[in-house]
Amino acid sequence: MEQAQKNPKTFYIRTYGCQMNELDTEIMVGTLENRGLTRTLVENEADLLIYNTCSIRDLAERKVMGKIGQLGRKKEKKALIGVTGCMANAKKDSLFRKLPHIDFVLGTNNIHDLDYVLDEVIATGKQAFKTDDQFTFELDYTKAKRDDKVKAYVSIIRGCDKYCTYCVVPYTRGPEVSRDCLDIVNECKILADQGYREVTLLGQNVNSYGKDKPDMGCLFHDLLYRIDKIEGIDRIRFMTSHPVDITRELMEAVRDLDSLCEFVHFPIQAGSSRILRKMHRIYTYEQYMEKIAMFRKIVPNVALGTDIIVGFPTETEEEFQMTYDALKEIEYSVAFLFAYSARKGTPAMRWKDDVPEEVKQERLHRLMELQEGIYAKQRQQMLGETAEVLVEAATTKDPNLVKGRTRCWKNVVFPGSKDDIGKLVDVKLHSYNNQTLFATPINN
Repeated sequence: MEQAQKNPKTFYIRTYGCQMNELDTEIMVGTLENRGLTRTLVENEADLLIYNTCSIRDLAERKVMGKIGQLGRKKEKKALIGVTGCMANAKKDSLFRKLPHIDFVLGTNNIHDLDYVLDEVIATGKQAFKTDDQFTFELDYTKAKRDDKVKAYVSIIRGCDKYCTYCVVPYTRGPEVSRDCLDIVNECKILADQGYREVTLLGQNVNSYGKDKPDMGCLFHDLLYRIDKIEGIDRIRFMTSHPVDITRELMEAVRDLDSLCEFVHFPIQAGSSRILRKMHRIYTYEQYMEKIAMFRKIVPNVALGTDIIVGFPTETEEEFQMTYDALKEIEYSVAFLFAYSARKGTPAMRWKDDVPEEVKQERLHRLMELQEGIYAKQRQQMLGETAEVLVEAATTKDPNLVKGRTRCWKNVVFPGSKDDIGKLVDVKLHSYNNQTLFATPINN
């Protein structure tokens, strides 16, 4: 027979996956602290454990299942355990069968229900779950508890309508729902008043912003122009993008807006049009390259990022070579490279995963070697240049060194103090190690 649970006094929360999950965690931390709980960074000291999960890749999901499974093998269960995030939406109440010791499951579209679900579990002792398929309740993002005092994530659109055949996101986060333009601008104004210098606009596909709400009269580039006018916000970033929705108006905004950083994540995924069609990416390789050429003509110094999947079902060696050649030609500043893994619930799961694992890994290794060479070339070319760096923190090893990023997303370390945190500092780049650039501040 179930019994009422004790009210937790401390909580521990662990985040897996993307920046959207990080922001959802910040909202949950704010909710729990408003409830009177104290956050601890030591797992076994907490009365409440929350695991904010990711389902985008099989490895991420297995790590979470293994971690939470270990808690069930302990002789005595001391804490309430909750699973939130994409895995919660993907598996719903079936998680209780696999992990019978957990107390609640909360989906990505139900972050606002955290208080309610906790009350239910505490009062009844019964397991509870809420996993809506669509985002309908607008969150109060001003209650998010952010650890970073310089940079902030700002949600502008949730869900995805693209239905790439390898991706679970449309099924775990639901269809696209744009947030009200005025709410976003007001949040950015509040962040500026609180001393934040940089905002990163988040969405599974930020470029679709506003298309689901034509009466609002605000598309993505319109939103960027409004945020650019906010005094105190020195930098705007955004992620992630779908190439189909990257418009000339967006490119011109990157060129014209002082606060908008010249770094755009522009994921190609594959260099073969046949594979892109099988992935349901809705563009051909040729169309993608036309947009790259247009972007570089409008913004010659734009830095581009990408995601690439190798070993997608039926990918031939010749088609992999097309991806290799695309990576070599475009020379991305940031590249996230992955071997394909089938995800339950996606259309691609119907197809035979026919590229052997050793072939996937060999192709992935070749791409990684190529990209490392591109990184080294780019860093070498930057030496002797000046760059603007937003100082984010002192380094952990030496308080007399500070670190931050350039507008184009490069890590830089240089001499400074904690008084520099939150400032824009011009530096001269003189050397590098791995992916970190080293610099000397320029005294203005």
